Amino acid sequence: MTSLSRARVARRIAAGAAYGGGGIGLVGAATIGVVLAEVQLAKRHVGNGSAPHPPSAEGRYGYAYTVPGEPPLRLTMLGDSTAAGQGVRRSGQTPGALLASGLAAVAERPVVLRNVALPGAQSDDLDRQVGLVLGASEQVPDVCVIMVGANDVTHRMPATRSVRHLAAAVRRLRTAGAEVVVGTCPDLGTIEPVQQPLRWLARRASRQLAAAQTIGAVEQGGRTVSLGDLLGPEFAANPRELFGPDHYHPSAEGYATAAMAILPTVCAALGLWPAEEERPDVSRREGFLPVARAAAEAASEPGTEVTAAMPTGPRGPWALLKRRRRRRLPAADATAPATPARETSA
Repeated sequence: MTSLSRARVARRIAAGAAYGGGGIGLVGAATIGVVLAEVQLAKRHVGNGSAPHPPSAEGRYGYAYTVPGEPPLRLTMLGDSTAAGQGVRRSGQTPGALLASGLAAVAERPVVLRNVALPGAQSDDLDRQVGLVLGASEQVPDVCVIMVGANDVTHRMPATRSVRHLAAAVRRLRTAGAEVVVGTCPDLGTIEPVQQPLRWLARRASRQLAAAQTIGAVEQGGRTVSLGDLLGPEFAANPRELFGPDHYHPSAEGYATAAMAILPTVCAALGLWPAEEERPDVSRREGFLPVARAAAEAASEPGTEVTAAMPTGPRGPWALLKRRRRRRLPAADATAPATPARETSA
């Protein structure tokens, strides 16, 4: 599918989500393929309980940066098992802990991490999760990271419904004052047990949803980062290293790769990235595009950021497409909580 074709499909899905349509879904053949892929995954022990329950990583990171009278930054993770960190055994290996550590180092301020993500969650659980975040007595988070979509595809949730729930979650969080970064639907075609032609069909469905998620999130004031094949060709080249024991959830190295790609966007959302890097770099093929076109291009290239730019144009709202350079994360012990969270036993 070409970028322009994917843009048209994504725009139709997003429009259906915005205006209450329920009949626009993913390509029929792709949906059938994903159903069959789901059966194959079950047969090959994906999701059979071999992945440990995600360890708790909630807590305060970056104690060394504490300044009396200066409040910590607040980071909250929402979404599914990827946001929760399923597949690793140590709290410091989860994406939340990695992002909190990285954010503390860049901001030179402590970061309080909260995680309300639920393994197995689909986008319709975001309403409950946002309620937990905004209903808490503590302050509204400075930034929320949402990682969701894979279960929507495997459970055949209509794409319009999926995007509608995500857009509503972004809108509620932004209205409350939080910045929002969405890691869009990962590429299910990279899951090791999935064989051709199911791999191609799963990839097509995943990218369609990712592009539509981008439109829905950006139009509500959020930023997106395409997870694609979980953010890097390393997954295709080294699946046994970058996927966990269940061959479905990322390993510690995989989550680190994802966090390195998401961290720059989290920092940029909080105004912590160098101003000169916020301008589009033509040499990196960055620039302003209609949001549907930017969404389609991002879905095809892992690690690409899309954020709102101009409110309208000849072809609807426009967005800024950024291909940010990944930054190394600080050593885990440099910003880890003083009291480590509980970890599952080996």
